[in-house]
Amino acid sequence: MFWYEEDVKGLENKRNTEIKQPYTIFYGSSSIRLWQTLEEDFKDLNAINLGFGGSTLAACAWFFDRIFAPYQPEKIVVYAGDNDIGDGKRPEEVFTYYQELAFLIKKKYGNIPCYFISLKPSFRRWNLIGSFKYANSLIENEIIKNNNNWHFINIFDDMIDAQGYPLKPYFDDDGLHLSTEGYLIWKKAVQEAFATTYTKI
Repeated sequence: MFWYEEDVKGLENKRNTEIKQPYTIFYGSSSIRLWQTLEEDFKDLNAINLGFGGSTLAACAWFFDRIFAPYQPEKIVVYAGDNDIGDGKRPEEVFTYYQELAFLIKKKYGNIPCYFISLKPSFRRWNLIGSFKYANSLIENEIIKNNNNWHFINIFDDMIDAQGYPLKPYFDDDGLHLSTEGYLIWKKAVQEAFATTYTKI
């Protein structure tokens, strides 16, 4: 995990530049980190972007205590797992990392509302699409079964065409990360999830 150290230290120091204590935390991989309009998109919810590039869901669990130490959020949004599968991890392993992160969040914050953004389809990792779908299914079914404070945000279906392939306008030139149009899709999906499941504490 040492290759994340510089980014993690930057996130540890980020609280020092914040004027207000954020009550909406977005956490996860580069799909979160590169969401340049995130804090403005959710300004009314006092959101903060705590994504770190290349991070796996395993890394999100590993560094959770360090990164979240100064915060007392009212809700948390997570996107990670994409890189785990890209690195060769099986869907079952990704599911285990999700469970570990969920446990850590519950231990620190209790049953605050939490949201897991589904793993996205992409051109770059299309050969792994079966693993992405299965990981999504495992996590979604776990959330449904437990009927607890976690909510599943399905952005996968919004990013594919009628034949089930990724829609090119939603992706950057690298075929992996999101375009401006892609982030608009995510913004809408997250806002809808908040509107239907969340009452401000």
